[in-house]
Amino acid sequence: MFEKLKERYHESFIILKELVKTDFLLRYQGSFLGIAWSVLKPLMLFCVMYVVFVKFLRFSDGTDTFPLVLLLGISMWNFFTESTSMGLSSIISRGDLLRKVNFPKYIIVVSATINALICMLINLGVVVVACILSGVQFTANVLWLPLNLVQLYLLSLGVALLLSTLNVYFRDAQHIWEVVLQGLFYATPIIYPLSMVEQKLAEVAPGAGLLVEKLMLLNPAAQIIQDIRHNLIAPATTPIIWELSGNIFFQMIPVVLTFVLLFWGIHVFKKHSPKFAEVM
Repeated sequence: MFEKLKERYHESFIILKELVKTDFLLRYQGSFLGIAWSVLKPLMLFCVMYVVFVKFLRFSDGTDTFPLVLLLGISMWNFFTESTSMGLSSIISRGDLLRKVNFPKYIIVVSATINALICMLINLGVVVVACILSGVQFTANVLWLPLNLVQLYLLSLGVALLLSTLNVYFRDAQHIWEVVLQGLFYATPIIYPLSMVEQKLAEVAPGAGLLVEKLMLLNPAAQIIQDIRHNLIAPATTPIIWELSGNIFFQMIPVVLTFVLLFWGIHVFKKHSPKFAEVM
């Protein structure tokens, strides 16, 4: 049985490796800086947001580590955006390959998300170096970081599988997803600290801030990004759902949603993938 499984997935692994390598090389082909853009792009975006939201609009948690927290949040959100957007269009862009070669079609979506993952790990390395140079004191919470990154990848993969299937049948999915991503970006505490929500609501409805914070963290993307910030940089000043709520069932909602989206994406993709070549 082991030999049969090895033989079956060995070919898939080779195809996946070649697709990842090809996509990664083509991604920056023709550009002067090449792979350096995987680091420069989030850094440039960070500079713009830092000037606009921190310096002018005064979005901050009052700590010296907030710029690093902002950079880390932008890097994680960029990964979610790129992996889902690239996954969404991956099947359509590989239509000619699907019609010529018979291989598991999920490999195309996985290769798109792995390309985004490689860029995210490069960005994460830059953030870690910045933390070291800034004197951030790492804690034992860093040990939870691999689990946070795995959850983020699984969430992105599940959404990408769903969107790629939808995009084969409805080409408007790409434009709709761009709008949804924009809404999710502002609904996720990335450019502003979560504590700011409670402070603003305290002026209008005392006591409502904590409830809104909890509801916002039911979004798996928000829960994961806050966990990563908490575990890597600022455990004392980054609220997470595991501390805001003492109810284990409430705490597990975003984790359960992550796996629901993953298995739903796998089911939908597996059900419709045999018809992809015919539909396209």
